[in-house]
Amino acid sequence: MSAQSTAWNEGNIDAFMKGYWHNDSLSFISKGGITYGWDQTLAHYKKSYPDTTTMGKLNFTLIRLNKLSERYYFVTGKWHLSRTVGDIGGYFTLLFKKINKQWFIITDHTS
Repeated sequence: MSAQSTAWNEGNIDAFMKGYWHNDSLSFISKGGITYGWDQTLAHYKKSYPDTTTMGKLNFTLIRLNKLSERYYFVTGKWHLSRTVGDIGGYFTLLFKKINKQWFIITDHTS
């Protein structure tokens, strides 16, 4: 997640997406509904945050990490964007899965 916030803060959504499972089964849930698939999630981010002004600077605060097994973690936290156009933020829950010795987000519920 540290690499994701760094990529975001550099205005690089493509690098930010490296934390997500590059698969059609990825699910991203937000106030707009459910998005399935890595490509669709990337498109959602690019549409919602078309430039660095709307992206702002991202900060994550981890609230709880729950180890479910050797291959799964459930993470709860807060996100905050500091922006000149107005700060925004909320909460998230993430399901991480270890795939080929790397951890990826396979489900993201952000509000």
